[in-house]
Amino acid sequence: MTDGVTVRLPSALADLAGRRSFSLSPAPADVAALLDEVEATNPALARRIRDETGAVRRFVNVYVDGDDIRHTQGTATPLRPGAEVHVLPSVAGG
Repeated sequence: MTDGVTVRLPSALADLAGRRSFSLSPAPADVAALLDEVEATNPALARRIRDETGAVRRFVNVYVDGDDIRHTQGTATPLRPGAEVHVLPSVAGG
């Protein structure tokens, strides 16, 4: 088991990150700390995920081990070592 977390991105965001997934080790304490690390290393990606106030953008969904953080503790959702975080922008269409 790893002491870090894996972040998975769809193609639209992977282009900004240069990869579809990456690991952060050791595991950040919570989603907010994870997003702070993303911002420090990849500001362009971070701007697509969070707004100017640091809140996750309305059209972006973040899941920790399959659970939408909007239905748990938001960005205060804790991260355990080995967790998988999926960042998915909402898709609209008709």
